[in-house]
Amino acid sequence: MTTYKGINGFAVQSVATDPSPSDEGQVWYNNASYAFKLASVTTAGTWAAGGNLNTARSGIAGAGTQTAALGAGGYGPSTPGITAVTELYNGTSWTNNPTGLGTARYQAAGIGTQTAALAIGGNVSGGWAPGGTEKFNGTTWTANPTGLNTAPRFGMAGFGTNTAGIVAGGDRYPSPVRESAATESFNGSTWTTVNSLNTARGNVNGAGAAPQTAGLVFGGNAISLGPNTLNSSESWNGTSWTTTSSLNTGRRQLSGIGTQTAAVAVGGQTTPSAPSATGATETWNGTSWATNPNSLGTARYLMMYGGGGSNTAGLVYGGSAGPSQLSATEEWTGAGVATTKTITTS
Repeated sequence: MTTYKGINGFAVQSVATDPSPSDEGQVWYNNASYAFKLASVTTAGTWAAGGNLNTARSGIAGAGTQTAALGAGGYGPSTPGITAVTELYNGTSWTNNPTGLGTARYQAAGIGTQTAALAIGGNVSGGWAPGGTEKFNGTTWTANPTGLNTAPRFGMAGFGTNTAGIVAGGDRYPSPVRESAATESFNGSTWTTVNSLNTARGNVNGAGAAPQTAGLVFGGNAISLGPNTLNSSESWNGTSWTTTSSLNTGRRQLSGIGTQTAAVAVGGQTTPSAPSATGATETWNGTSWATNPNSLGTARYLMMYGGGGSNTAGLVYGGSAGPSQLSATEEWTGAGVATTKTITTS
């Protein structure tokens, strides 16, 4: 009779703790949980519920990773409305930071890590923040002496670090509000205008990593062309933007995670004139976008603006699905991630 040992050259081990790391296809018996286990890898990206924000809100400036994230500002319920609230995520739950932003704002761009972040631009009570930039050191926010060079904007894409960052696009002010193609680079103290996007777009998002010489923006809207959504994407090489393959689903007010060559576009609004939230998720391999079979558990738009991890371990939080603001957090596990499965008879 053929046995597992005869096929593989070794017997099934009996252990009290699952081995780590393990090789794909490896089988063992966990004698603590009384179950046979199998080492596998994910074949498609999936979303799972994480810990809820303490303050439900949309248009949050986001930064960090799946296990060390930052969420600052946003628009909450009627009280407090536009807020300066800052929360920190440890991979399980959110904690309120003792001090919030110096200027309450929403739809500000977020860049950096949980302990070294930027919040740029955004909409404030009674008007638009005048290109203001704030720095976070892990404890407190400090206003940067100089702001953006171009018109005040909100809903920009941002990537990089707090000393080497990029913001691009966004809706500019004063009235009439129109989308922008402006791109600016930050060196830790001042902003410098660099080459613009090929397509002006507002309510956009993107992905990128340090340094600020490699990034991606995608989606958004072009108000000047009438209520619409964009599906085009552009890649940044440190000097200029190149138009690349388009998203399968055009959308605005979406979120993005990952890098220039391995990104995820998620959620957003597909019909600006009649808000329609989507949970659609697409993955980018550096060449083209592919629709992921698994969508967000809660369709939403106006989630965090800025980074939320990598294309294999990301995070989205907050947002809106209509008139109400959300506190829900969802964690992303991408394709090709090692996982352990329990073997059953079903």
